[in-house]
Amino acid sequence: MATIGTRLFTMFKGEFVGRDEFGNRYYREKKVLAGRRERRWVLYGGDDEPSSVPPSWHGWLHHIVAETPAEKPLEVKSWEKPHLPNLTGTSAAYRPPGHILEGGQRDKATGDYEAWRPE
Repeated sequence: MATIGTRLFTMFKGEFVGRDEFGNRYYREKKVLAGRRERRWVLYGGDDEPSSVPPSWHGWLHHIVAETPAEKPLEVKSWEKPHLPNLTGTSAAYRPPGHILEGGQRDKATGDYEAWRPE
């Protein structure tokens, strides 16, 4: 959740430029002083979780691309998977077999392991 200071700064000095599929809202500074780089920031739609920023908006936030994805969407390659935020610590996180929250029982070793012994 954005602080009251961030919300006030956004209200007075920010210009809304777009929203992503996770509900994050992106802003830029309305007036840029001479010799300074444009300030860009995000107000998160849910938890303040930076991994919820998709790659296209990340590129814009960090001045890698000049146009917002709303102005010029990135080309999606056929091999790309959709962006997922970091799910660690949530009920949707990956839990391998044997994880304590998945019953805590691992399969027995198969006997194909051979310990290394220095000669």
